[in-house]
Amino acid sequence: MLRRTRGHSKGILSSFMRSDGALAELLWRPAGGGVEPFSPDVFAQKRQFVRMAGREVFKHAVRSMAEATDRALDAARLTAADIDLLIPHQANIRIIEATAKHANIPMDKVYVNVDRFGNTSAASVPIALDEAIEKGIIGEGSTVLLVAFGAGFTWGSMVVRL
Repeated sequence: MLRRTRGHSKGILSSFMRSDGALAELLWRPAGGGVEPFSPDVFAQKRQFVRMAGREVFKHAVRSMAEATDRALDAARLTAADIDLLIPHQANIRIIEATAKHANIPMDKVYVNVDRFGNTSAASVPIALDEAIEKGIIGEGSTVLLVAFGAGFTWGSMVVRL
């Protein structure tokens, strides 16, 4: 069973998740999934590619990731000063910087690898977390804030203590 830990324990200190399907068509893939699998017709019409209303997605991503950082910190009863590292979804540097600024976390406490890998979608936070551990940036006892935003308009955050 998973549950929130207290004090200086290891594990999940808080989590927050939300979605808003009404905004899904701002960032989505028309075909090539469960509803309409890949087919010669899908490829011919190029409906397997992601469609995005960039400006609107950016605004919602920044707003949603800001909300998610606030909610996770509040639920964990922590402040930005308590966070050893922020690991955000690696969509683009502007969203990362806006999220860090909102959370009052300096960029030297933010893990960034979008410059090397690009947007690796749902894998971006786990890849960054693994790299930060492997490089010794964080380790046992570190308090880490994870935050992400994705297609279909989902967003969430988690504070963990390693």
